[in-house]
Amino acid sequence: MTGRPPFLTSPLLEAAGVPHLFTTRYFPRLERAANGGWPFGPAARALLGERGLLQDPPAFARQVHGAEVAEARAGGSVGRADALISDRPGLPLAVFTADCLPIVLFDPTGRRLAVAHAGWRGTAQSVARVAAEALTRAGAPRERLLAAIGPSIGPCCYEVDLPVIQRLGSAFPGAWPAWVTPAGPGKWMLDLWKVNEEQLRSAGVDPSRIDNPRLCTACRLDLFFSYRREGRGGSLATVAAVPVSS
Repeated sequence: MTGRPPFLTSPLLEAAGVPHLFTTRYFPRLERAANGGWPFGPAARALLGERGLLQDPPAFARQVHGAEVAEARAGGSVGRADALISDRPGLPLAVFTADCLPIVLFDPTGRRLAVAHAGWRGTAQSVARVAAEALTRAGAPRERLLAAIGPSIGPCCYEVDLPVIQRLGSAFPGAWPAWVTPAGPGKWMLDLWKVNEEQLRSAGVDPSRIDNPRLCTACRLDLFFSYRREGRGGSLATVAAVPVSS
């Protein structure tokens, strides 16, 4: 992938007609809104409009690296959560990342949407599975769900230490060794992609309906921001909405 695209999209979600985007470092700078208003400036809104994501202000949350799901009924802040769910056509849902996994889930049958933010702490609390199960509890046939994982840190670059392994071992005894590769004394390379894909499958999502381009934010600083590589700085946004019926 070359050039300076302001955003990327998922072929799986595109085929389903879901308005969405995963921003790159060339997207207009994000503006975190403290007053519950727009977290995007005018230049960003123009790009959102081109993608059909400008009908309403986006709904977003104060992300706390957990597994709480908030239902979004209108734009603006929904409080503390790491997953949002909505069945309102045209209402954009947004999560913000800089190495963590952004996950979009869509129920094409009931026309419901969820977006989730999954770092290692949220992953240890199964936020991907929790978000998928929130859709199935609302009536989504689990085998019909679509899932897209956006650009995020890969197993090539995500080194973790013993406290992380202990949390994973406590949450998933017996399973966690398949997700890591030893990288020296007290160090492991963690595959968050694999963990979250397995969580989606455990919630009943068909593996053929999970899209993951496996784009590593830490490897691709030409395209993305990376907290692990750059420290605090820019953020990436994932925005998606339930399609508006024609």
